[in-house]
Amino acid sequence: MQISFGSLEMMQRVRKDSTLSKVNLFINWEALRPQLTGLYKRESSRAGGQEPFDPLVMFKAILLGQWHSLSDPKLEEALHVRIDFMQFCGLTMSDAVPDETTLCRFRNRLIHANKFDQLLASINTQLQQQNLMLKAATGAVIDATLIESAARPNKTITVETDQDGQAITFDDGSNPGISCAEKTSADGDARWVKKGKKSHYGYRSYVTVEETEGYVCGVHTAPANESETNHFIPAIDKAHITATRVYADKGYASAKNRSHLRQTKIKSAIMHKAQRNKPLSKRQIEANKLISRRRYIIEQCFGTAKRLFGMARASYISTTKVNAQVIMKSICMNLLKAANKILISDVAKGRVRPQLG
Repeated sequence: MQISFGSLEMMQRVRKDSTLSKVNLFINWEALRPQLTGLYKRESSRAGGQEPFDPLVMFKAILLGQWHSLSDPKLEEALHVRIDFMQFCGLTMSDAVPDETTLCRFRNRLIHANKFDQLLASINTQLQQQNLMLKAATGAVIDATLIESAARPNKTITVETDQDGQAITFDDGSNPGISCAEKTSADGDARWVKKGKKSHYGYRSYVTVEETEGYVCGVHTAPANESETNHFIPAIDKAHITATRVYADKGYASAKNRSHLRQTKIKSAIMHKAQRNKPLSKRQIEANKLISRRRYIIEQCFGTAKRLFGMARASYISTTKVNAQVIMKSICMNLLKAANKILISDVAKGRVRPQLG
């Protein structure tokens, strides 16, 4: 690839110790190429049509969009003007930039091909190879967080009026004819759930992290109103964890979930839940205290995801697309966590290099 003097000069303005520069040092993006091919017919045939953009450029671009919580139009604009975005994606000043429609279609192709779970696992493997993430963590922690839907239901309010068009009210100010009808939401998968005194419309994302540093190992998303207990097994299976113990709160306590862990040779550290006429024993209470001390890492993960990566609200509609969004943000979190481990002196001396093979 030829780079003009103008492009070279502008690329040199990006600090070598910036987070994105560090990420490009320890991730071998070419190793991900096989997982990104086959999304377009033109890749496997000589059919006509426009030549697709490099899938690695596209994948890195949509990661940047999630990293900075950018819409597709804003991401397209940033790829035109931000030098650090260009450098991270491997674009020069003279290269064509994918438009918002192309970015959206590429992301949807990855979703329909069910690629994101595999991409998360592959990037985690590279982090382990670089000793930036433990290869065999002794424990894993699972919990769920609420994700607000991108499309709340519309509501219509009908008020009974008199012949002059004035609202009919009683002495206490109420109206006998007030009715509130909820229309169908554009997001047909999202559901209402009440947590505490507040109602939420959206999803629950079940995230599994390794116990030591909180790297995300797996993501599973479901409508918010569905029982947490029923989604424990799918979430654990998606994570492909190598840990010997799984920590979870009492919302996941069930004989079925504990049995599943035993069958997969994983020790259960699910908190105990009291039942009617069957209070917890002293031993169970002490066990719950010990488990609670280990679960703080997942709360830190959710705090980072919502504070730095805007994961509190979905950008897309449907369970599969919201799940993909949470996985992409999880990849970004893992990359940021790994980049923060690398010293500036190591970057300057070029000591960090991706392992090829």
